[in-house]
Amino acid sequence: MAPTPQPTALAGPGTPEPPAPEHIPYRSSTLRQPLRPPVEIDHRADPEAVELHGPVFGVTDVGALDADLTRRHTGEPLGERITVTGRVLDRAGRPVRGQLVEIWQANASGRYAHRGDGHPAPLDPNFTGTGRALTDDEGRYAFTTIKPGAYPLDGYDHAWRPAHIHFSLFGPAFTQRLITQMYFPGDPLLPYDPVLGSVTDPAARARLVATYDHALSDPERSLGYRWDIVLDGPSATWIEEGR
Repeated sequence: MAPTPQPTALAGPGTPEPPAPEHIPYRSSTLRQPLRPPVEIDHRADPEAVELHGPVFGVTDVGALDADLTRRHTGEPLGERITVTGRVLDRAGRPVRGQLVEIWQANASGRYAHRGDGHPAPLDPNFTGTGRALTDDEGRYAFTTIKPGAYPLDGYDHAWRPAHIHFSLFGPAFTQRLITQMYFPGDPLLPYDPVLGSVTDPAARARLVATYDHALSDPERSLGYRWDIVLDGPSATWIEEGR
């Protein structure tokens, strides 16, 4: 159910190679690969192209409740409430400040609040499944949400997507966007997921799995998970290049 992202421009030299374009167990890895190289836009030839390089969001555009997906409706959403937090870092481990981080996810039953989702699991009228936040001076982001459920992967024999949250990070322009996914530790579906399996480097796969952090748990309210995102370099978080 994730929208197809466009080629990104945040990762720098030394970023690990993306998965092979043709990872047979996950057929969409072939279908979603770009067929042409990126095109550089000449703002002098096309004056309107400058709009692609304007500022994305400022502090005043992101509200205090945007990062709490459990407080968007009049009732409480169903499911296990969790806190997900971490830092956005560059290749040298320095914090990336003021970074716009967006998330979207399925509800606790494994269904997205999207008309294109045909999974016959119930919708939750009190959970939309989208949120956004800006990183602070330490590069830290934090979301309160519901742990998503697994759902079947269309067109595959007995394949289910494990619980995961989609992350989007914007650079200084709309043309600079990175998209990735965060998974949960101990999920028995991880070894069977064709999408996660398309990340053929075991170390890169491991970096996509969050860490349970009991210290982040809010007593009688939520469990805590920590997940850092590294934008480039040898320890970069795997990004959905061209997918």
